[in-house]
Amino acid sequence: MRYFDYQSVAREAKIPDQKLRKLVDLIGKEFPNDPMMAELHALRACQAIRDGHIQIDDALKLQAESRA
Repeated sequence: MRYFDYQSVAREAKIPDQKLRKLVDLIGKEFPNDPMMAELHALRACQAIRDGHIQIDDALKLQAESRA
C-alpha cells in the first residue's frame, strides 16, 4: 500500500531513480515497522530537494550518517 506520492515529487525534483531508491531504502531502515512514516519522510525529503533546501547527495549523506 502506498501512503504518499513521493515519486511524483522526486520526478519534479529531478532525482535520479537510483538515488531515490537509495534514499527510500535508508529511510525505510529508520522506520522498519512503520511504512507510512517512512513514506512521509521520503516525501518531505523529496520536497526539500525540489524546493532547493538540500541536494540529493547531501540528503543521502545525512541519512547514512544518522544510521551510523
